[in-house]
Amino acid sequence: MSPERFRFSKVMQRVLGVVEQSVLIIIGLATVFAVFQAVGHIWQARTITVGDILLLFLYLEVMTMLNHYLSAGTLPVRYPLYIGIIALARFLVLDIKELDAMTMFALSGSILLISISILIVRYGHVRFPYTDGSDLQSRTDQ
Repeated sequence: MSPERFRFSKVMQRVLGVVEQSVLIIIGLATVFAVFQAVGHIWQARTITVGDILLLFLYLEVMTMLNHYLSAGTLPVRYPLYIGIIALARFLVLDIKELDAMTMFALSGSILLISISILIVRYGHVRFPYTDGSDLQSRTDQ
């Protein structure tokens, strides 16, 4: 690689790193703000519903995912899958009165498929760990 191209590559890596960190900060702040909004709504309504608890779990998963990414520099694919399961469960719980049987079946099936995906990913990490060092999480992600 030529020296000019190498310098450009290094500069772009730094720029992308700064953008990445900035977006992570924005996501973190937005999530914390959303938690305070949810708690404020609960406080104002003077009641806690299952939907509120699931929403707080969604925010918790996002913060856990951010924390893991900041500490390890990697993001296991399971975290977004967990968020998807919680989001679908929340939707199912909140709108159960308005949903027809087929939609409930589809949502439940989606949750089942995501759960099976998580099991497959976990099995793959345990049974077929990376040997080239490209995934340092394979041992700690278990």
